[in-house]
Amino acid sequence: MSSCLLCGESVNGRLGWRPFFLLEAPPSICGACRRQFEPIIGERCRACSRPLAALDPAFIREDRCLDCCRWEEDSFYKGVLAGNYSLYTYNEAMKDFIARFKYRGDYILAQVFAGEIKKAAKQLPHDVAVAIPLSQERLMERGFNQAEALAQAAGLDIEDVLQRVHGEKQSKKSRSERLEAANVFGVKEKSSICHKKVLIIDDIYTTGSTLRQAAYLLKQAGAAEVRALTLARGQGT
Repeated sequence: MSSCLLCGESVNGRLGWRPFFLLEAPPSICGACRRQFEPIIGERCRACSRPLAALDPAFIREDRCLDCCRWEEDSFYKGVLAGNYSLYTYNEAMKDFIARFKYRGDYILAQVFAGEIKKAAKQLPHDVAVAIPLSQERLMERGFNQAEALAQAAGLDIEDVLQRVHGEKQSKKSRSERLEAANVFGVKEKSSICHKKVLIIDDIYTTGSTLRQAAYLLKQAGAAEVRALTLARGQGT
């Protein structure tokens, strides 16, 4: 019997025969903690995974949210990101999880959603997986790249293609400031992505600016298609 990585309580040890015969990992968190997270279910924006049920119909065009329609009206970013698939909403439980994992350096928490990320990645067509990088300054502050940790815990092979320069945290910027900001990424290695479908891994989709900046450079470097897989879909617009 193991302990929940979030609350420390014992995880139900009555697992049956499946973990032994199917080589499944035992649960990393207890049922009570798991139930606090909200999987995205029902209709979602096909471009960013935003739940459509929570939106006013005036902000929906067919199967896309208005925000994603605006992105596609931008000649610079039109068509660079084939889509983002998020697993969970960014509710209070997820906020607490991300804060503990990302900002307090609790690396082992990468295991909590490894199974879901692995399953989702298998369903998204890709040849190469790339994690959104941190700048060297951020990497030294946190001790690890949270996007890379999530990918590695899920068993994904990550290509070291992108690099990031240090800049002000994107979370401090408004939408207009993000759009006006210079691209914070650079491409280190083009040959591994040329004519290939690339899957970007990150923790949160908020406005989509970070993913689209990365996708733009990957497409410019020769990627055939770029889509993203993120743990959570934030409420940013």
